[in-house]
Amino acid sequence: MTTAAFFSSFEAGDPQPVAPGLRVDSGPRRSPTAKTGVGFTGAKALRYQAGPPLVLFEVDIPVTGHSALSYVVFPASDDRSTHVALDVEFADGSRAGFAPDPETLYVDQWNLVRRPLKAFAGRRVRRILLVTEFDGEATGWLDDVRIAERPPRHQDPVDWVRTTRGTHSSGEFSRGNTFPATAVPHGFNFWTPVTDARALNWFYSYHRHNDERNEPRLQAFGLSHQPSPWMGDRHTFHLMPGAGPVEPDRGRRSLAFSHDDETDRPHHYRVRFRGGITAEVAPSEHAAMFRFGFPDGRGWVLFDNARNRGGLRIDAERGIVTGHTWVRSGLSTGARRMFVYAEADQRPEKGGRIRRPFWRTVTGSLEFAVPEATLRIATSLISLAQAKRNLALEIPAGTTFDQVRDRARERWQEVLGRVELEGASEDELTTFYSCLYRLFLYPNVAHENTPRGIRHASPVVRSFRPSTRRRTGAKVVDGELYVNNGFWDTYRTAWPAYALLAPRQCGRMIDGFVQQYREGGWIARWSSPGYADLMTGTSSDVAFADAYLKGVTNFDVEAAYDAALKNATVTPPRKGVGRKGLDRSAFLGYTPTSTRGGLSWALEGCLNDFGLANLSDALARESSGARARRFADNAVYLRQRAQHYANHFDARIGFFQGRTLDGGWRHAPAGFDPGAWGPDYVETNAWNTAFSVPHDGPGLAALHGGPAGLEAKLDEFFRTPETGQDGRIHEMTEARDVRMGQYGHSNQPSHHIPFVYAFAGAQAKLQRTVREVLRRLYLGSEIGQGYPGDEDNGEMSAWYVFTALGLYPLAVGSPRYAVCAPLFRSATVHLDNGKDLVIRAPRAATGTPYVHGLTVDGEPHPSATLAHAVLARGAVLEFDVRAEPGDWGGEPVAPVAPAPLKDLAGTGIAALSDNTSRTQAVFRTPRPTITFTADGEPREVVLYTLTSGSSAGDPQDWVLEGSDDGRRWRTLDERSGEVFRWRRQTRPFVLADPAACRHYRLRVRASTRRRVALAQWELLAR
Repeated sequence: MTTAAFFSSFEAGDPQPVAPGLRVDSGPRRSPTAKTGVGFTGAKALRYQAGPPLVLFEVDIPVTGHSALSYVVFPASDDRSTHVALDVEFADGSRAGFAPDPETLYVDQWNLVRRPLKAFAGRRVRRILLVTEFDGEATGWLDDVRIAERPPRHQDPVDWVRTTRGTHSSGEFSRGNTFPATAVPHGFNFWTPVTDARALNWFYSYHRHNDERNEPRLQAFGLSHQPSPWMGDRHTFHLMPGAGPVEPDRGRRSLAFSHDDETDRPHHYRVRFRGGITAEVAPSEHAAMFRFGFPDGRGWVLFDNARNRGGLRIDAERGIVTGHTWVRSGLSTGARRMFVYAEADQRPEKGGRIRRPFWRTVTGSLEFAVPEATLRIATSLISLAQAKRNLALEIPAGTTFDQVRDRARERWQEVLGRVELEGASEDELTTFYSCLYRLFLYPNVAHENTPRGIRHASPVVRSFRPSTRRRTGAKVVDGELYVNNGFWDTYRTAWPAYALLAPRQCGRMIDGFVQQYREGGWIARWSSPGYADLMTGTSSDVAFADAYLKGVTNFDVEAAYDAALKNATVTPPRKGVGRKGLDRSAFLGYTPTSTRGGLSWALEGCLNDFGLANLSDALARESSGARARRFADNAVYLRQRAQHYANHFDARIGFFQGRTLDGGWRHAPAGFDPGAWGPDYVETNAWNTAFSVPHDGPGLAALHGGPAGLEAKLDEFFRTPETGQDGRIHEMTEARDVRMGQYGHSNQPSHHIPFVYAFAGAQAKLQRTVREVLRRLYLGSEIGQGYPGDEDNGEMSAWYVFTALGLYPLAVGSPRYAVCAPLFRSATVHLDNGKDLVIRAPRAATGTPYVHGLTVDGEPHPSATLAHAVLARGAVLEFDVRAEPGDWGGEPVAPVAPAPLKDLAGTGIAALSDNTSRTQAVFRTPRPTITFTADGEPREVVLYTLTSGSSAGDPQDWVLEGSDDGRRWRTLDERSGEVFRWRRQTRPFVLADPAACRHYRLRVRASTRRRVALAQWELLAR
């Protein structure tokens, strides 16, 4: 019988396979992301194994220009099982020729495969065939085989976004580790469906929490502020509709649905449950509006939160719900209470609180005798009254649901519409604009419009004032504040993307993080919302320096600089702020193994020092007098410190590794395994750290034996398979399943590595590698995948956005981009200044990854780098891209061996030369004279540093003198009016003329107090 479409999920009543020997069973036995013992949908799936092509189904389907074959496939853990595909045979006996594409399939997971049939329009499909190209016992499962019409969609950028993208994840394996956040760009709140109402981490699981019928179920709609499941959520508050008797138990009140009945857009989430109830939410900045549909003309809405921490009051007469939530994960540092105020727009029939003593849980409900009910809800971190004010400001009474939804849509369309694409497939459009959505979802505002102006409840100022059910105990401060950012991740691509795509907003957000410094003395490494002690590096330093160097200036530059300088030069007083190991690394020239993850801290410190050195140079040029001299001194000091990576490079093995306090190496060459993860390498291994010097290509090339040696090392890197070892952390398994050698695109430390080929002049290898990532690692949008690992606050998304446009910010902290082949025929970026950046590649396609030429505004551009200024003023870039490699842009860097300064060894006051700022020397006079005699042959001193003590006074005026014989002294440097702003701060002072002496003395002429303390005095020489 002729039909227009075909579908089988191998359930009872579905078409069954016709070839003998094919077995339908209960699906995979294990998976880190999916429900096991079932199919992808339904209870059954077809198990496949090696063999000749087999006929799955006999059909008779006409092919149109919009027909497509699709299926989901689950290869078992043996990679051989990825060599599987479905093909179609036409009525004339010919076949479409769809062969296995094993590199695009992940093992132990469901994978969606779609094959357009438009090239065969006018023919008829007679059979659907199973093709396997492997031998042995490998196996896997197939489900949801379909041939159907897929008419083209013509939509705005916002309509391509899927907020469920990245949710097919777990703590064992990440395909994004996201959740379906409905919000406005950088909004105060997220609103999300919830499949596990007790969880603060993976509270929405695309597939793993399905019920006994293998259908997903929602237990709640939640207020969320989660920056990452690894950080956990805070300030949760839940709503859930229902019908019949009010059911407070989360499990019993849950409702089943199909993902086909979800609308998952940034501005609008909607779901129709199996019983006909509908629920939808549309957001504003601090508020949201819910709309519930009750098919029987009556229903209820329940209110509670994930961890029963908070208060709730129900005024059923007026339809008002008030309360507070103090739910917070262990890493939600600085979070106090959030207040909730909600109003129903229809008069409830009844309602009230429901107490369940066993769980000490307070829930509440409003019951309605109407087919549709709407609820407006707002929050505040300041007070209940402010939550009510936020609702009145953003969604006042009389506002319709459609108005809220459409306003939110306009805000997202304004952001996402800044980039227009031509020549992108539907999947590429979904991927690109979903990535832009993730980029502009974070960071988040934490300020509110109060009667006294813009204010916020500070998460970084210590306050011992108790919170009440009506107001916070946190200190309320004037000004804007931004939170929710892990700078170790986001500095790499997300912040450079803000600087290019939205520089005005970028500056505003920078100032919102600098506000943390103004209030609490530091900028958070991981803001969630305050000073979380997690991850490596003080990467706001380089992120904000990078933005300023790219022309973003609408922030408090001086305070941002001070915050970064404090990170770089001050021993932190507690774990959650500053750079770990700085009390020794600043003087040793490396971070010792006594600091956990010390090597990673060292390499991140080098990159941050590089960005801060460039910012210091820029500010020195813009300043004069003593101020300019201080900036210039800092620049010289930080620039040579940015080369400290060389002190961690073990030439015996050709890798960076950890060093002990006494200068030895953690591992002898015989016991060194570059594939081993940790302890020196945070979330990675020596292979992925071998190229972690994106800021100094000439130095990195020199360490690896020149450009040819660097290229050979990269080739070996991409050739050496990652085994995943014992899977101690999920990143290991994800890196293995990327299947690009040691390259772990699944995690941020590796993201720059393909572009390191540029330093070797191997542009074709760079371009080929980047295109492979774009082609196969961002697939699966429609079934909740889309990423090969954690999508952290927009960083992995920004990598896709940049590289799809043909750009990459390789050396963050400098205003230049590396170049690769654009993915699309044309992309137009509408810049803040009203200009357009147009990027054209007329022959762009998946199979054309190689650049053979580039023109900028019609002029040939032979270099494989582009200046930010060229892009920011508007330009037309036209790429000549082809399927075969070329030699364009293949000029390697000239290797220059890194040569950081080293301090002089010699005899002096022990506490001032013991390579730690934890000790100090205290002088009982405000004008001490301190002497030092160098060992060995005199070396040329370029600069010296003084580190303030933890107590007593600081020197203000002094003279540094040098002598060859200890009797005749000459002045090397003289300073007056100097200030040490922080305790245990290291300040550099550059000599006007470098000098090589045997003896040195520092004569202090004036100090801030009667006694002077210093923690270190270094003389840094070539």
